[in-house]
Amino acid sequence: MTLRQAALIAGFAYLLNPVTYAEYVYPKLVITGNAEQTVRNISTHGGLFLAALFCYLVSFIGDVVIAWALYVLLAPVNRALSLLTAWFQLVYAAVALGGLLNMVSVFRLLDTPEYLTFFGSSQLHGQVYFLVNSFQYDWAISMLLFGIHLVLLGYLIYRSGYIPRILGILLAVDGFGWVINCLRPYLFPNAHLGYLFIAFLGELFFMLWLLIRGWKIREPTADS
Repeated sequence: MTLRQAALIAGFAYLLNPVTYAEYVYPKLVITGNAEQTVRNISTHGGLFLAALFCYLVSFIGDVVIAWALYVLLAPVNRALSLLTAWFQLVYAAVALGGLLNMVSVFRLLDTPEYLTFFGSSQLHGQVYFLVNSFQYDWAISMLLFGIHLVLLGYLIYRSGYIPRILGILLAVDGFGWVINCLRPYLFPNAHLGYLFIAFLGELFFMLWLLIRGWKIREPTADS
């Protein structure tokens, strides 16, 4: 596969990734710290909740495609480091997918009336609360891994010579932003980091460059 093909595949995989929809719907249905409201929301809007879970699943599959395409795109820079970068993204997707199974269990609990009879309302709410928290912990760990992936990706892009260095810098800043955001509850819980959303724009600029300029990448010569 050529570098141009890898760039376009990664660009379209970014573009078609439905995680934005899932992250828009999820917090409207799952209320942190309020199991009763969460149960009511999911019971009332089960189809919407299931659609969000499906979008997460498609997103994680898309991350596998992106990891493969970016490995090919950046292997000429440093094959070993490009492989490590891809593995961080793959492990992120695997951890997030494992966490998503907890939310599938939430849907099954609330979509099967017999479970309310077996557990009773209080125990059922406790089960839902536990599974929701488990997903959030798994998601936080996965995003920490994703942040490390972005830092490594930014370094490879900076050293590539065929992708603008500014994109590498933006992605590295993006990655550090995710790492800081994930560690905030443990290292500096009282810090206000709302401004970090600016750092997360690096992925958007990178996607646009892949789609607009990726087809113009020149293949490295034997002398390079």
